[in-house]
Amino acid sequence: MNNIKNKKILLVICGGISAYKSLEIIRLLKKEGASIKTILTNSAKKFVTPLSVASLSQEKVYDDLFSHESESEMDHISLSRWSDLILVAPATANTISKLSSGTSDDLASTVILASDKEIFLVPAMNVRMWEHPSTKENINKLINFGYHIIGPVVGDMACGEYGKGKMTEPSEIVDTLKQYFSKLKKNKRLKALVTAGPTHEYIDPVRYISNKSSGKQGYEIAKSLKKNGFDTTLITGPTNLEPITGIDLINVNTAEEMFNAVLECLPVDVAIFSAAVSDFKIKNKVKNKIKKKESINLNLEKNIDILSHISNHNSLRPKMVIGFAAETNNLNEHAKKKLHEKNCDWIIANDVSDPNIGFGSDYNEISIFYKNMKYEKLPRMKKSILADNIIKKVVSHLN
Repeated sequence: MNNIKNKKILLVICGGISAYKSLEIIRLLKKEGASIKTILTNSAKKFVTPLSVASLSQEKVYDDLFSHESESEMDHISLSRWSDLILVAPATANTISKLSSGTSDDLASTVILASDKEIFLVPAMNVRMWEHPSTKENINKLINFGYHIIGPVVGDMACGEYGKGKMTEPSEIVDTLKQYFSKLKKNKRLKALVTAGPTHEYIDPVRYISNKSSGKQGYEIAKSLKKNGFDTTLITGPTNLEPITGIDLINVNTAEEMFNAVLECLPVDVAIFSAAVSDFKIKNKVKNKIKKKESINLNLEKNIDILSHISNHNSLRPKMVIGFAAETNNLNEHAKKKLHEKNCDWIIANDVSDPNIGFGSDYNEISIFYKNMKYEKLPRMKKSILADNIIKKVVSHLN
């Protein structure tokens, strides 16, 4: 089955001797029925001509960040929005370095940094350049950012040396893209449910008990699930975040409303409970606003445990249930206990006492505890990148 037909691929060609192979990549992708647009760096034009690229792609070649011809289109935005995927082949050491540091001084780097699409890099360089510590550090950085790396391979190089650094062959590159789109198509048959944000447990019509959850991590997880092809529903408590295009959004206020919304969404294949649900609610909510007093006693009762209920559901339990544990101390101990008591497949724990991560921050640092009692720690990174890392593991687990 042709999973690449009608896909829109933006090919970025950088300046290296392997740039000539990009012409074969274009030919193979066109043969598979893909639409191709291309960006040539200034250095790339020394190895392949815009005319040859345009002839094969049957599209305009883009090469200038400040083009007067297309100034109104803002190419760095329109190209990144147009594509289903960005392929950088060959990806030189210079381009890899720029992307890892966030430099955007030409059209190619600006488009890539402005994109929210999946990005595949195909490194090609001399073996010594590939083995240099700075290149290794840059590649690892980009992997943590969520970039896909294809190759390089071991072989004879144009410089006469032999080793790792040779560009992967065009047919293998195209096969990798086919596998990626095939996985997306397979994931489209899977349903995912995410909860996010806080809940509000009302004391009276104007006051409530809540917490500092911003919902950012849950929203990023929902985005990543959608990006990976899942049919995704996001149930969110009150947040200031914008709705996500292409995701079914259900807004709730209280834990009870969230619980009922979750039940209505079942069955699903994977459920990720990242919402910070209030553990308690007011036993007897007051109908009218409470007037100012010297003191007030609140009678609290336990809220329903949504995670535990769904994870232990006999007939509608999702194939994969992931809970979150927001802790301020003894993180490992509390996370392992929660994993066992709730009967989850995974518990993702983070330390919310650190102001640089967790509630309200754009960054997070987590430990994932698995049912087999193993765990791994993911270092501090942007919540969007962390979400991509989590969902890659989810996809691998489900497949």
